[in-house]
Amino acid sequence: MAETVFTPSLEGMKHVKSESGVMLTKPFLDVCKQILPVLDKFGAAMALVKSDIGGNITRLENKYSSDPSKYEHLYSMVQEEVQNKTAKGSSSCTNGLLWLTRAMDFLVELFRNLLEHLDWTMSQACTDSYTKTLKKWHGWLASSSFTVAMKLAPNREKFMEVISGTGDIKADIEKFCTTFYPFLKENHDFLASVGLDDMKAS
Repeated sequence: MAETVFTPSLEGMKHVKSESGVMLTKPFLDVCKQILPVLDKFGAAMALVKSDIGGNITRLENKYSSDPSKYEHLYSMVQEEVQNKTAKGSSSCTNGLLWLTRAMDFLVELFRNLLEHLDWTMSQACTDSYTKTLKKWHGWLASSSFTVAMKLAPNREKFMEVISGTGDIKADIEKFCTTFYPFLKENHDFLASVGLDDMKAS
């Protein structure tokens, strides 16, 4: 079967919502995890993003594992923290979900750039998507580390070749962006509804 690096996450996205349309914790986190191998192909340029995503997934997974039936729905962790007034803490699951979603926004934007701007270098595509997504939430330190890391972005042609596998990479990137984006938007809408979508990095 023809496969690209996106195949596992595209398969996983079919299970992110319950039959009644509720976001499920484990399937959502699994999809985010399945995107990590894509980041490996960027090498050093994405090391920061990858460790950030990995850390937030682990935080949410640990909470989920503590009581899978209680935390089956992704937003139940946030609702509990909102009630306990712990949602704004830097180690909260709310914070973890917010930053995980933002990092995924960055990746969706980046792959969209690779599809739409065929003349851009990888550094241009990365910097543009960073500016549109993460930059406004980052402090000076994170922002400057990110800018340095983006200079290490791999050669675009080589990268596309590596992630293509045996499948139709353009079609899979398109599918990834259009299918994943609504889940991320739903996360933001939910976080905004409890007043927690605009927390900045300390």
